[in-house]
Amino acid sequence: MPDLNVGGQAVIEGVMMRSKDRIATAVRVPSGEILIKTESYVSLSRRYKLLKLPMLRGVIVFFEMLIIGIKTLNFSADIAVDEAEKEEAALKGVEHIPREKKSNRWYLVLTAVFAMALGVFIFFFLPLAIANFLGISRDAIAFNLIAGVIRLTMFVLYVWGISLLKELRRVFEYHGAEHKSIFAYESGVELTPENARTHTRFHPRCGTSFILIVALLAILIYSISDSIFAIVMGYAPGLLTRFGLHFSLLPLVAGASYELLKYSGRSRDKAITRILIKPGLWLQRITTQEPSLEQIEVAIAALEAAEGITDSKLTSKRTPVS
Repeated sequence: MPDLNVGGQAVIEGVMMRSKDRIATAVRVPSGEILIKTESYVSLSRRYKLLKLPMLRGVIVFFEMLIIGIKTLNFSADIAVDEAEKEEAALKGVEHIPREKKSNRWYLVLTAVFAMALGVFIFFFLPLAIANFLGISRDAIAFNLIAGVIRLTMFVLYVWGISLLKELRRVFEYHGAEHKSIFAYESGVELTPENARTHTRFHPRCGTSFILIVALLAILIYSISDSIFAIVMGYAPGLLTRFGLHFSLLPLVAGASYELLKYSGRSRDKAITRILIKPGLWLQRITTQEPSLEQIEVAIAALEAAEGITDSKLTSKRTPVS
């Protein structure tokens, strides 16, 4: 099965897909129709040769997908708000409910910055602080192994906790629909919900697997960096020094993890690769859920628009599955 250059993420009642030159977001509205937004997008790593270099391209893709993900989530949230207001207006017997239109760009930026800062504190600084509190800062390997285990445990518990929320469960179902539609596309079968449903919802190139690779690779890289620091300076780094050192090396960890993730997708049929990607696939049992045919159709709509299979350039509508 070929590893195609297409991927995406689940959004509120929909799926975003990204190909090499397009981004498409498809969202199911309460009427049953699918609203699709398609836009052109060319990665910086394709525009500039320097940014195509291995390791560096992974850092670029990471930040690009972060920005794209926030924008598409905002798009799906706006649709959800608009549809809720239409229902409220219908119940009140009016054509529409007046709402002051304000730009939410700065609100979105501030929210994203706060969320990232909170994530860095909880999943990056806090494991270091706990490991430091345990008094093992002198042993670089033991310190980073303990910090890594704490980080992974916190992440798994966090994902498991939010998976219990009804609203998030639907997002995880769309996540499963995204994977199934991509698998169907890679296998070359006709893109229908029925064909896609037969495929697995666990994909080796999933962002969940990427996060797991980052956490595991960080143990190795940070152990090496802490050991080099101790050799050069003659003492083990303190908590804040270690945090600054590790944070500065995060692009290296992300870039190396991206290359490993891409390789796992290309070599998924090899026995050693199947063994190595097992933990990431196990974790996807939490971050993905079995989707309905209607949810798979939304994912296929986004995939077809992103790959240019459909002619949709602006927002358009499709009829739902019968």
